Amino acid sequence: MHLTVNFAKNLKALALIGTAFCATAANAQNTVITADKMIDVLTGKTVDYPAVFVGSDGRITSIADARTVKWGSDVKHINLSGKTILPGLIDMHVHLDSPADIGGYRGLEFTDSFWGMTAVGSAQAILKAGFTTVRNVGSGNRNDIGLKQAIENGYATGPRIVPAGYALGATGGHCDSTFLPPSLEKSGKEEGIADSEDELRYQVRRQRKYGAEVIKVCATGGVFSRNTEPGQQQLSERELRVIADEAHQWGLRVAAHAHGGEGIKAAIKAGIDTIEHASLVDDEGIKLAAARPRPVWFSMDIFNTDYTQSEGAKNGVLEDNLRKDREVAQIQRDNFRKAHKAGVKMVFGSDAGVMPHALVGGQFKVMVEYGMTPLEAIQAATRNAAQALGREQDVGAIAVGRFADIIAVDGDPLANVRELESVDAVVKGGKVVN
Repeated sequence: MHLTVNFAKNLKALALIGTAFCATAANAQNTVITADKMIDVLTGKTVDYPAVFVGSDGRITSIADARTVKWGSDVKHINLSGKTILPGLIDMHVHLDSPADIGGYRGLEFTDSFWGMTAVGSAQAILKAGFTTVRNVGSGNRNDIGLKQAIENGYATGPRIVPAGYALGATGGHCDSTFLPPSLEKSGKEEGIADSEDELRYQVRRQRKYGAEVIKVCATGGVFSRNTEPGQQQLSERELRVIADEAHQWGLRVAAHAHGGEGIKAAIKAGIDTIEHASLVDDEGIKLAAARPRPVWFSMDIFNTDYTQSEGAKNGVLEDNLRKDREVAQIQRDNFRKAHKAGVKMVFGSDAGVMPHALVGGQFKVMVEYGMTPLEAIQAATRNAAQALGREQDVGAIAVGRFADIIAVDGDPLANVRELESVDAVVKGGKVVN
């Protein structure tokens, strides 16, 4: 069947009218959020008495002065009088299906579906802590993808999740299963594990096929795996480039777990988007990161050692893992300072799951202790993180067009960043969730 030219034009006009009507309905102002102060992370300025108007689609339609603007009785008012509001925070490195108080071989006490169940509570805890968006960099059984779907469809409460599904890695490497003898391993490779460029390319496609929105790859050994050392490079620059090129072709970004200096440099040269941990980065690696034309971001978890060293043994973490944790901790913090001073782009990444999800706000004070201003630390968890995700139109700032993801604190976090350790209110998509 063929449409006539006139009928086709009329149909197109009707479609445009319908689109305009839907847009108008979606943008209707039905909520206003007011507070004493607002931190604009895009300009670094503090705005007095903001009135943030939100449409029915949960996005910000306008921002005005609450002292002069008026709104009707049909507009819901979220009154945060006496408080300072900021954009909802973004944690770029979490594991929602990893309870921090279960370490080492204690994990064998639980059935496979247990971990997905725990992710629901972790999501609630991190949202309550003020993190309205998280990037989950690797999970078992695609628990992060299932949880994202449950949250979006109203079956669970939690932040916006950017899921990775299974992490990619080499046989015997950090992302592989390394705790069991061969007799207890299932036949064949673990999901995500690959040993050739073709296999790695397939794994990128496979993770995307089943819902991954970011690709996670393990370029080096790790702290909490067995039979790997953090400094060991486990994938070549060529293999990492295959992963990056394939992911970018599909519109996905890539996060590389990389503690060791050589693995970090290989990941940067290969075009990886974010370097996770970056613990043992050397001066050459810092220089490469600062100068690369396509932005590369460091996500350095410089707080969680406080928890792992005090509670790890009690939780079942093996001494060899605690040893690696001790050896890396201070070097990573010192390198955080060096990288920041050199102008490397930085985002907030806590590695929540290694420590409890409710405690992640404690990292801000360590970021400031090691060289950032409070504003820079906040921007790492808002503006910068949104840029690194490629989601500047959705999250990362209180700005027209973005989701009304907003947190409130009593004091001034620009004067005392520890205000972010105890968030007083959380709004997600224009609705109070805590």
